[in-house]
Amino acid sequence: MQTESLRANSFLFFEDVYKSYGAKVVLDDIDLAVARGEIITVVGPSGCGKSTLLRLVLGQELPSRGQVTLEGKSVGLPDVTRGIVYQKYSLYPHLTVLDNVLMGPRLSMPLLKRWRVRGELREEAFTYLRKVGLAEHYRKYPHELSGGMRQRVAIAQSLIMKPKILLMDEPFGALDPGTRENMQLFLLELWEEFKMTIFFVTHDLEEAVFLGTRILILSQYYTDDRGDGSHANRGAKIVFDTALPKEAQSTSVKSVAAFGALIQQIRREGFDPDYLQHARDFNLNHPYSFQTLRREENGI
Repeated sequence: MQTESLRANSFLFFEDVYKSYGAKVVLDDIDLAVARGEIITVVGPSGCGKSTLLRLVLGQELPSRGQVTLEGKSVGLPDVTRGIVYQKYSLYPHLTVLDNVLMGPRLSMPLLKRWRVRGELREEAFTYLRKVGLAEHYRKYPHELSGGMRQRVAIAQSLIMKPKILLMDEPFGALDPGTRENMQLFLLELWEEFKMTIFFVTHDLEEAVFLGTRILILSQYYTDDRGDGSHANRGAKIVFDTALPKEAQSTSVKSVAAFGALIQQIRREGFDPDYLQHARDFNLNHPYSFQTLRREENGI
């Protein structure tokens, strides 16, 4: 698909995006087109800029060069169109579960309107608490909940604002393995029900392959025609972009040979500092993948 067509038809679109901090380039010419309803999982070596990429979508940071658009408009500053769930639970310890979920809607409207619709807001909050299986815990405080329950409240906090895209930054990283797997299944159930677009950053390759409809590797381990010395000042690029099967499945798929083989491929192509693909040879086979290389990168 041509770049112009992708730009016109994409829900989220990065074009020629760079992010630098001082002289250090972190993200190096990122091109990314995302369709509505995808679960994009993002993996990569430590320090490659995964969370930076997420913050650009959120609008918490601006590109040094290039543009990020959502539905054809610059993402701008953070707003309710983009929900965010972090690894550290974003709950107010002095508020009950119900009041934590209600905090966003209450703060987004004038006091008088908030008073008039308080009953409707409360019922809506209970709707989302039922979705995440916590309606009976509405009076509890965060310290009375398990880690998985607190993360469910954080997800309900985001969902009640009806975001166009849900951003998740290592959301299950602090959970024990059993709870983490339950939360993965829970997220897939929510995705099936709400048809959300999800941008999910994780360091866990098994989690990324299990959850995603599409997986990106962001990596600084590659080469191009700028050379390999420090003068290149090379930042991370998307070195791998492929679609993943997303059908109703149990966690037993994680033990299938093809699942393990894909994880090994991802580890080799994105995490091995000795495996340096040229930028023009990246594994970018997703239908929405595209790449623009500068003359000095491609030797033309």
